[in-house]
Amino acid sequence: MTRLRSTRRSRKQYAWPLREDARTVGQVRALVRTKLSQLSLSSDLVDDAVLMVSELITNAFMYGDGPYELVLHVDEKDIMFVVVDGSPVLPAPAPHDLAAEHGRGLRIVARLSDGFYGCHPQRYVTQPGLVGKATWFAIPRSGTAGNVVPIRAGV
Repeated sequence: MTRLRSTRRSRKQYAWPLREDARTVGQVRALVRTKLSQLSLSSDLVDDAVLMVSELITNAFMYGDGPYELVLHVDEKDIMFVVVDGSPVLPAPAPHDLAAEHGRGLRIVARLSDGFYGCHPQRYVTQPGLVGKATWFAIPRSGTAGNVVPIRAGV
């Protein structure tokens, strides 16, 4: 995972608390698609971001602890999504196993974000008194992150 870089303060920040519920991931996909479409991004970039957010939230629900939140930072050059959960355990890519039903989420995020993702401790935006673990990825607003090299079996 890429270490978090020092970044400019976002001009826009959005934060949503998430309920650990079977419908949440689908609802967040629709929310992310709507928010990013309002930014006039390419449909490929929106699709990649929706998939990566889905993967991070699913991982948080499967391996993390509540409470959960999604944060979106938008500036003129980059978009960064952050999923915060209450577990101190850092995510790690699962061993490479083509037959496995799970364990590809971080590989997908790594590929589609061109390796610009990571994890670090962070205060919750929606509950500033709490500290959790933030798993994040960033993509350029106008770039082709993730669309240069297609994902293949064995990634």
